[in-house]
Amino acid sequence: MTHNTPLSPRPLRHLSEVHRRVMTAAQLRSHGVTPAELHDQCRPGGPWQQLLPGVTLLHPGPPTSEERLHAALMYAAKEPAAGAPGVPEQPSAETPHRPAYADAMITGLAALTLHGFTSTPPLPSLEHIDVLVPRLRRLRSVSYVHVVRAAGLPAPRQVTGVPVAPVPRALADAVAGLTDATAVRRLLTEAVRAGHCEPAAVVRELTQAKLLTRPHVVDAVDSLLAEGRAVAEGRLYRMVHKYGLPDPVWNVDLRLPGGPHLGGLDAYWPDQAVAVELDTRAPRQEEDAMWSEYARKREHLERLGITVVHITPRKLRDAMEQQATIIRTALMASADRDPAAYVVVLPR
Repeated sequence: MTHNTPLSPRPLRHLSEVHRRVMTAAQLRSHGVTPAELHDQCRPGGPWQQLLPGVTLLHPGPPTSEERLHAALMYAAKEPAAGAPGVPEQPSAETPHRPAYADAMITGLAALTLHGFTSTPPLPSLEHIDVLVPRLRRLRSVSYVHVVRAAGLPAPRQVTGVPVAPVPRALADAVAGLTDATAVRRLLTEAVRAGHCEPAAVVRELTQAKLLTRPHVVDAVDSLLAEGRAVAEGRLYRMVHKYGLPDPVWNVDLRLPGGPHLGGLDAYWPDQAVAVELDTRAPRQEEDAMWSEYARKREHLERLGITVVHITPRKLRDAMEQQATIIRTALMASADRDPAAYVVVLPR
């Protein structure tokens, strides 16, 4: 048997090209390859090679990046027992197809590269590929595969046919293995600047991974939040102009005449007494005090007759037109409200 001899008796038409080049021992058995034949094919100088335990590369020479990814998933994925309920003997258009890689997905730097990050190394230069699996799986890291465990797996994203952890989770797994503060800051900044995800989602994952005890990660998060606020402010500017809202005064402080400071606002329409405040808080437990301050400020302003529209960066990104409608409605409704108290507007 040579490496390009068709496997039998089961045909390969239903398999993708990469799955014809990388197969598990169980898959090879289903195609009629006995353990003795497999051992013979994988002998030194033979046409096949064992890439990972239980995973065979069906050609000589180094694997491609695609083959390394799929081999890592084949090694880590939970294979159903032959003949198990709901597992077809041969997947086809007429029979339901189980997930290609159950309970396994690419995470860490490899996942970020697949998501399109430019600050991560290209796949061929990655020494290790992180694979996320359930915590109770009995599986060890081997060769270039680094096993990462989680109590619960997120829903994977499909990128070029590969199940990949969502960006916030992949970031947390990548940061867990990095000690270079500059590299961590670069990754977190790109995540927000390139629109891959919102800062709150990243901080939530870093918190759950208990990474915010590391000083270089905390410093990077501060940069992340500053970047996130700048991106959100840019979206707010674009929303006002894109949907034809009246120009507000930007980034102002309000005070009562001769009285106390009322707080800062991202946008304010003095004639209509309508304010917009971006909620760019990080979801950290110690910031409960900050949320209380947000609530107190809003209540105080509304007692003075000022309508406060609270917007999160995510809403600006995913539902900009809806947020513009909310603001336009508040501006139009000002004519039906009692006049607001006089306040002093100062640059912030």
